[in-house]
Amino acid sequence: MAEGEKLIPINIEDEMKSAYIDYSMSVIVSRALPDVRDGLKPVHRRVLYGMYELGVLSNRSYKKSARIVGEVLGKFHPHGDSSVYDTMVRMAQEWSMRYMLVDGQGNFGSVDGDSPAAMRYTEARMRKISEDMLADIDKETVDTQLNFDDSLKEPVVLPTRIPNLLVNGASGIAVGMATNMAPHNLSEVIDGTVAYIDDHDIEVEGLMEHIKAPDFPTGGIIYGYDGVREAFKTGRGRIMMRAKSTLEEINGKEFLVVTEIPYQVNKADMIKKTADLVNEKKIEGISLIRDESDRNGMRIVYQLKRDAIPNIVLNTLYKHTALQTSFSVNNIALVNGRPEMLNLKDIIIHFVEHRHEVVVRRTEFELKKAEDRAHILEGLIIASDNIDEVIALIRSSNNAEEARNKLIERFELSDLQAKAIVEMRLRQLTGLEQDKLRAEYDDILETIKDLKDILARKERRMQVIKDELLEVKEKYGDPRRSTIEYSGGDLSIEDMIPDERVVITISHAGYIKRTSLTEYKTQNRGGVGQKGSNTRNEDFLEYLFSGTNHQYMLFFTQKGKCFWMRVYEIPEGSKASKGRAIQNLINIDPDDKVKAFICTQDLKDEEYVNNHFVIMATKKGQVKKTSLEQYSRPRTNGINAITIKDDDELLEAKLTNGDSQVMLAVRSGKAIRFEENKTRPMGRNASGVRGIRLADDNDEVVGMIAVENLESDILVVSENGYGKRSSLEDYRITNRGGKGVKTISITEKTGSLVAIKNVSDLEDIMIINRSGIVIRMEVANLRVMGRATQGVKLINLKGKDAIAAVAKVLHDEDDVELMDDPEKADTTDENPSGTTIADDSEE
Repeated sequence: MAEGEKLIPINIEDEMKSAYIDYSMSVIVSRALPDVRDGLKPVHRRVLYGMYELGVLSNRSYKKSARIVGEVLGKFHPHGDSSVYDTMVRMAQEWSMRYMLVDGQGNFGSVDGDSPAAMRYTEARMRKISEDMLADIDKETVDTQLNFDDSLKEPVVLPTRIPNLLVNGASGIAVGMATNMAPHNLSEVIDGTVAYIDDHDIEVEGLMEHIKAPDFPTGGIIYGYDGVREAFKTGRGRIMMRAKSTLEEINGKEFLVVTEIPYQVNKADMIKKTADLVNEKKIEGISLIRDESDRNGMRIVYQLKRDAIPNIVLNTLYKHTALQTSFSVNNIALVNGRPEMLNLKDIIIHFVEHRHEVVVRRTEFELKKAEDRAHILEGLIIASDNIDEVIALIRSSNNAEEARNKLIERFELSDLQAKAIVEMRLRQLTGLEQDKLRAEYDDILETIKDLKDILARKERRMQVIKDELLEVKEKYGDPRRSTIEYSGGDLSIEDMIPDERVVITISHAGYIKRTSLTEYKTQNRGGVGQKGSNTRNEDFLEYLFSGTNHQYMLFFTQKGKCFWMRVYEIPEGSKASKGRAIQNLINIDPDDKVKAFICTQDLKDEEYVNNHFVIMATKKGQVKKTSLEQYSRPRTNGINAITIKDDDELLEAKLTNGDSQVMLAVRSGKAIRFEENKTRPMGRNASGVRGIRLADDNDEVVGMIAVENLESDILVVSENGYGKRSSLEDYRITNRGGKGVKTISITEKTGSLVAIKNVSDLEDIMIINRSGIVIRMEVANLRVMGRATQGVKLINLKGKDAIAAVAKVLHDEDDVELMDDPEKADTTDENPSGTTIADDSEE
């Protein structure tokens, strides 16, 4: 260690803390956030000031961008040249800035995300609007600070006449905070600012009568007004933006033509991603996409297939592509060097206060100049009134110093006046020049009086600000580009799809489809049934559920994962089609299977999700209860619904309101009934508690029901086609975890228990056997019998066929097709389409 040096031990934690705080404050104040007064970050301000200093004004010739960047780097901004050039480029792009501040010549990039040419190729100069941001900067209107090497001064803020923070917006990521401010229409902003100047008590609602909504450079549609209102009132909000499109018909073909896209969307990327979605069949109805944009404007053409419905295709595009995007407003800006969240009125208040300070400082500067000039003129007028004596005094002096002193002594002049008289030209002795002097003096006295009046009265200053703003509006104001759809909001593809009842079927191999419920007809007990689906070899329909198009569906898999989907997103198929593989619709593991699904209402309704629960049961008799709220934010790759042990799998999941009774049935013919509140709510990752004790290792749970209506009956079905309907009261309430009571008499003739359902006379049941045959029958036709009997034959099975699944659907009186004689049910016929139907002599 050198002589005189010493080591000071510092706690590393304290040093890291202070160093990081210094760094974060530097980023917040000197890099990432705009100043509320001129709406500029330091780099933007330095670029504009550098151009002003270099003299590349709007009425001068362009200069090479490299020359401008070099000027800014060398004088004010000691960082990478790319940061300065990128800033300048963005200020010259019409799709990035609502009101461009730089006039660029050359390749400055494109809305497709193409890079601009290198700065040695492009040229730039200021735009007229930028000059108005720098107007009066030489009149000591703003504070200055030393640059990075203390060799020059740069302005702390620009004395802007343009409310730039609102009209051009800003975005930046600091440390621990970020800002994202939307651009607005200049005419509207000035109208709003003038309204505030006229009435300082105006509320945000009042300002919104003038400033309707953001106005994006790329136009488009602002869809829904709630986000705009929220952003204006609080400084935070989510604004939905949509592309502007029209429908064109050429040679019998229909085309969707998009002419404006949302702000900050890369057109080329959007078209490529849309094409990929069309190829993956995630977007139906489009046969071709063309980009016909040219120098006359944007034009993206989507050619529709012959059978496509334009509205549905458009809504699908809005849903899956960047044709609909949201802009998250986060109005954070620097106020007196500190970051603050600002609403619409706050921003206007700070701008007006800044303009007020600029007007005061400019007026003081001009007053001083005017008073100095008036002082000189007074001296010159005294000299011209006594011109002969003045000339004699000057001629009799040996040098200028002596002449000045004699004049001061003789006419009681100041040093400045005496100096001006000595330096006076001979031509000013002419009569015309003397008249000019007096006229100028009179004018300057008027100016001084006016300037003093401005400084004396605040209303005069406010009028000056207002007049200058209206002048700016006259020069640069233009119509809105973004249109507003007030009635918009969460309108989506579902508004184009009727909320009809549908049947969802899932085959053993995992194929899913939805079919309108009206395709299924009702038959009497004992019928052979209709062919429900053309399945693959060795595949059969295993699950059948009913729901409506607009409901939300939660899929639960045997491994305990949960996936989310809307019913209308399930591909529609006829009764005979096999459907689509679930793996293509949700990101399910190849070795996993969907075992249960729940139809729910709106998952964004807090009251609904907090007052409903999901009850799950596994094959080994475990049960678990979890709040629906835990499943209201699913991810694409699914979320964990329950932790499943190695030799177990999830069997059922039911939606309850917290006051239900739960019944579990096992293969060996036993069932247990207990109160839902015996199971406390658990987290998503819990594995649950014991619901029923199994008879042996071969026994397993075949079904679970959650009973809310105590009037409902219990239907049990065995694999050989026997079933019966018993009263719920036959099953006594016991504690959770017992062995249960007999629910059906299991014999070789009946086979093991395969299903348990809670039913009422208002419902039908559907029975599906392994060969794909489906029969639908009314529950009302099944009489209620004792709990321990073996039941009656529900369906005639051929050969070694067995029942695969049982489902219940709501009974529809208009959809009933009854047989005259149930005894004829065994006689079947084959129609030309290959569908097996029950023979009916009346038909």
